[in-house]
Amino acid sequence: MSDAAVATTVFNSSLGEIERNLMRALREPLDAGDPLGPDWFEKFAIDMTSLGGHTVLTLLVLIVTIYLLLVRKRATAALLAGSAIGAALLSHVTKLVIDRPRPDVVDHLVEVSTPSFPSGHAMLSATIYLTLGALLGRQFPQPALRRYFLVVAASLTVLVGMSRVYLGVHWPTDVLAGWMVGVLWAWGCWALAQRLLGREGARTDV
Repeated sequence: MSDAAVATTVFNSSLGEIERNLMRALREPLDAGDPLGPDWFEKFAIDMTSLGGHTVLTLLVLIVTIYLLLVRKRATAALLAGSAIGAALLSHVTKLVIDRPRPDVVDHLVEVSTPSFPSGHAMLSATIYLTLGALLGRQFPQPALRRYFLVVAASLTVLVGMSRVYLGVHWPTDVLAGWMVGVLWAWGCWALAQRLLGREGARTDV
């Protein structure tokens, strides 16, 4: 079965119908272009979704990477940059291979131009925000601060992903896949860095 046939099968399955119903439930019954909730909430969702966009995440990774290089934490800079670039490439290739169409049951409230699966916003935000949360957490010995950074990172990741469904530009399974792959990618890059550098070396570098 071809990739296109697989995507069509998934799209037309009972799971696909559940996704359609969920996305319709997030809109006013008589207007597919009007999301549930007040106007400010729609603007909030658009602002949140921008935090998972390529422009914001690229600038964030670039700023933090340059800072890490300036303070001579080269291995940590390589970890952050490498995980971000790898996640972006993986997301792009997977989109091209699966080639799942964007949702067509409700109006898109932001512009999109690439295939739907997986959600690049969900995947990249999971990778980058969780990696940054882990790096920040290692700067402080207090467990409460470590948990705080990870909770903030996870919360941003969840909000970005949910905004994609609310705005009508991703199926829920696109977002779930993006989250799962992003978390696994971030964890894999971190584990690889620890193994290559050695635990003590990684601690001193970070």
